[in-house]
Amino acid sequence: MPLVSMRQLLDEAAKGGYGVGAFNVNNMEQIQAIVGAAKDTNSPVIIQASRGARAFAEDRYLFHLILAANELHPEIPIAMHQDHGNSFETCKSAIALGFTSVMMDGSLKEDGKTPTTFEENVEVTRKVVDYAHERGITVEGEIGVLGGVEDGHGAGGTGLEHITDPDQAVEFAERTGVDALALAIGTSHGAYKFTKKPDGSVLKMDILIEIHRRLPHTHLVMHGSSSVPKDLQDVVNQYGGKLKQTWGVPVEEIQLGIKNGVRKINVDTDNRLAITGAIRKVLFTEPEKFDPRDYMKPARDAMKKVVAERMTQFGQAGHGKDYVALSIADMAKGYASGALDTRPSMAGAR
Repeated sequence: MPLVSMRQLLDEAAKGGYGVGAFNVNNMEQIQAIVGAAKDTNSPVIIQASRGARAFAEDRYLFHLILAANELHPEIPIAMHQDHGNSFETCKSAIALGFTSVMMDGSLKEDGKTPTTFEENVEVTRKVVDYAHERGITVEGEIGVLGGVEDGHGAGGTGLEHITDPDQAVEFAERTGVDALALAIGTSHGAYKFTKKPDGSVLKMDILIEIHRRLPHTHLVMHGSSSVPKDLQDVVNQYGGKLKQTWGVPVEEIQLGIKNGVRKINVDTDNRLAITGAIRKVLFTEPEKFDPRDYMKPARDAMKKVVAERMTQFGQAGHGKDYVALSIADMAKGYASGALDTRPSMAGAR
């Protein structure tokens, strides 16, 4: 099976009523952990890379590592996604490289920090949609602005400053035709999301539910959705770390989102914590070790365990062999014919 369209993967998830984890990668071990978990749980999966990851690993290395995973495990539906593209050119370069999906985060200017106007967001996202759909590539957009900063991307704040407006979400979906829409409902980038277990005062699930009611044909996306479990924090701190206690997004809230149109769930921090904790443990308890394999193997295993758990919790486990992947060329034909049009005025008419 070749790399698959994220749109097809999300369409199938909608049919099955489950969500699909989108896991960020920077190196070989992370890719191996994700694909290993997908194989063990029989799951489709989204592997995504930020601009920072593409710069760190260098595009070609990262792309060919994901291709290698696809060649070794052709039975696993893998979509390769550009996370938080900051410009048309960034998305265009990802498509040229071979990504099957891109995110145009037009909620922020090209610096990745300054919020844009609604019209600026619509304009750049529509440009990416026109270009990508002609080539069969999925597009995710964002309306509203997440809090926090990660990988140099983000406006900071708590995540409550720029909550998605349902009216604007509907207009944005109509004017851009995005396949998937990331919402700002109080989540944020990074580990330090909440100072207590989040409730309705900081996590606006009612907004998400209302948007899904009004946009039933647009796949919704939850960013900043690591759960940041205390046990992963504790391992890091037990072996020399100094993490402040923090709370992430409870799995039960993500599952509520999945019941209300969320099809893509971004997870990064949980995996970083698992890897770092495992590395710290080896270097702390066995200081004589110096072979990278001595600490990278347990790090990979720790991340694989977390990813497999999320795949099960999101409901994607067991769905890896449900369908035959469509080619990217076939997806392009679907967009050209209007069969894949998600705009409310079009999708509701079918």
